[in-house]
Amino acid sequence: MAIPTSPAAAAGAYAALGRIGTDPTNLARAADPAAGGTSFSSVLKDVIHAVSASGAKADAQAATVATGKANMVDVVTAVAESETAIATLVSVRDKVISAYEEILKMPI
Repeated sequence: MAIPTSPAAAAGAYAALGRIGTDPTNLARAADPAAGGTSFSSVLKDVIHAVSASGAKADAQAATVATGKANMVDVVTAVAESETAIATLVSVRDKVISAYEEILKMPI
């Protein structure tokens, strides 16, 4: 499943996350895949797939520039979207590692 990488898609994703975070029943459903929610691993898999697809799109645009058949604006946009997706993924990874380290510091 490819996730579109556009400002409108990002705004929609942030809005959806905001709705999930404000409704406790949504949080419970999101945490329990059997209740119709999605598991963290499936969300993570979808995000990684989207970042990979964004990189592939940027590579394809760069290849078409080499043949002289692409618009430079499209190439720059694809590369910028790919960079943003990778930066976001790295930021989330850093937050997850930080949270894991905080959990390890907790007394038993």
